[in-house]
Amino acid sequence: MAAKLTPIGDKILVKRVEAETRTKGGIVLPDTAKEKPKEGKVIALGTGRLVKEKRVPFQVKKGDRVLFTSYGGTEVTVEGEELLILSEDDILAVIVG
Repeated sequence: MAAKLTPIGDKILVKRVEAETRTKGGIVLPDTAKEKPKEGKVIALGTGRLVKEKRVPFQVKKGDRVLFTSYGGTEVTVEGEELLILSEDDILAVIVG
């Protein structure tokens, strides 16, 4: 599980939400047509960004659902689970509700 991977510095570990399997009109999408979601759940946080020798706290917290940039971060697989390591700058918004 993700506990074996701890981000450092301003890095954030995110697990993508599952891709939609149907369109709004009810058409079933094959795996090759599915777009990778740009939404995920924060699994772990690093220590924060270092600014003038002080750590700045993150604006997100563990468990938050977030939207992130399409091409941001690095994809990794840990024990068969696909995760994404992002910088805080790659996160665009926190989904509330």
